[in-house]
Amino acid sequence: MSTKRAVFVDKDGTLVDDLPYNVDPARMRLAAGASEGVAALSSAGYQVFVVSNQPGVALGLFDEAQLDRNRSHLEQLLHGTLSGFYYCPHHPEAGCRCRKPNPGLLLRAAREHGVSLQHSWMIGDILDDVEAGRRAGCRTMLVDNGNETEWQLSATRRPDCIAADLSQAAAMILAE
Repeated sequence: MSTKRAVFVDKDGTLVDDLPYNVDPARMRLAAGASEGVAALSSAGYQVFVVSNQPGVALGLFDEAQLDRNRSHLEQLLHGTLSGFYYCPHHPEAGCRCRKPNPGLLLRAAREHGVSLQHSWMIGDILDDVEAGRRAGCRTMLVDNGNETEWQLSATRRPDCIAADLSQAAAMILAE
């Protein structure tokens, strides 16, 4: 059984400032604490994966080549500390298994990289991210930056921890 640890991080609103359907690298800005948090986790031996819903592909707002340029720029901003970038390109009502709050992206990354989900974390800015992490078997962290507006809590939507940004989230994970 693998004990490789990972941190799965939501992209829009958690890792980068949330600009809906943005694939223009020039407009991409890392969220507060993102660079420091990802660097600390990576230095501590965690694999860091982006897991992101990207319905703009299915809605025809951008294509996967544009999204790939966005991913490449994000990797540059984070100095190559990402272990992978997983996204769901499907329509929000497609019923797929990869769209968060479903755990498909996390399960796929864990399978492909030999990650132990029980030794891993999911960090996101909304409760759908928390639910995806819980359903995958991870511990969960909510970055409470104002993006969650519904606060519909349940057993699968209750985070283990709450942080102000990714830097604080990383410090809390590393303190465990």
